[in-house]
Amino acid sequence: MQSFLIENNQAGQRFDKFLHKLLPGAGSGFLYKMLRKKNIVLNHKKAEGKEILAVGDTVDFFFSEDTFRKLSENPLEIRSVNTKTGSSADAYLTAYETIKGVDILYRDENVLIVNKPAGILTQKADNKQLSLNEWMIGYLLKQGLLTEKILKTFKPSVLNRLDRNTSGLVLCGISLQGSQLFSKLIRERGIKKYYLAVVKGELKKAARIEGYLTKEESTNRVYIRKQASVDATAIQTAYVPLGSSRDFTLLEVELITGKPHQIRAHLASIGHPVLGDMKYGETAFNRKYTEKFGVRSQLLHAHRLEFPTDPLLEALSGKSITAPLPAAMKEVLAYGNLEITRT
Repeated sequence: MQSFLIENNQAGQRFDKFLHKLLPGAGSGFLYKMLRKKNIVLNHKKAEGKEILAVGDTVDFFFSEDTFRKLSENPLEIRSVNTKTGSSADAYLTAYETIKGVDILYRDENVLIVNKPAGILTQKADNKQLSLNEWMIGYLLKQGLLTEKILKTFKPSVLNRLDRNTSGLVLCGISLQGSQLFSKLIRERGIKKYYLAVVKGELKKAARIEGYLTKEESTNRVYIRKQASVDATAIQTAYVPLGSSRDFTLLEVELITGKPHQIRAHLASIGHPVLGDMKYGETAFNRKYTEKFGVRSQLLHAHRLEFPTDPLLEALSGKSITAPLPAAMKEVLAYGNLEITRT
């Protein structure tokens, strides 16, 4: 028999959902059959699977150790490169040790906020890649804030994505409660997200621009249209010029709707592409600053998160978190004698 005690990061979810996480090798039909036969019991009693788990609940499995081990295995799970330990945590620890330059700006028991450098994926596309998500789990393991046992039923995750070559603030849910709360706030636009962008040309007035975004999956490229269509999503982007110099403007951009590549494509569509953007930007403009300052990624930085006033947010209620600028953006702004006066 195997027994599990429900802790904070397992509580608050349906029992059957927990079972699917713990036993990814088992199908739904098998799990419900085991519940009916009382080979899986909750608090020593027969369960249906729709119960909501609470802290302190016990789950007992009347399986052989070999059966339980096989059902616990997930073929898609990150596996260790360390054949001596065979620990699934090793790959996360490897990501933590390999990825450099991530700064932790805030941490409590529910959430972690980091400043991501350009060039790092927020989440990986395949098992061969490393991303901030794996780095974050590795960090929690290293700090003793997460265990391999908890990872079987709850996996912390980044809650907002940045393009690989966009730097700045990423919010990570490190508890089930935090993941649910902050995901809801992001979904309902309760958290305001502000970016800094260096764009081509001169902009003098604040504006809110609208449009319709479509995505071409084969090229991972988006297009901005003026008219609505069946496959397009309405988008809104607001910006305030913070200063212009030479041939560029520094903008504070508020992401009102959050779609992939939205800021980059939207600003490019009005003739003001982000400096260093190799996909939506202007080649000659980019080349000038690549040669002068070595700019090789877009100067777009997730600069500030503003949180609503809400007692559930505790220390973050009504607060804002700001990420320091990357070195490349500082150099270009210094070249234009520009300072950030609105933060």
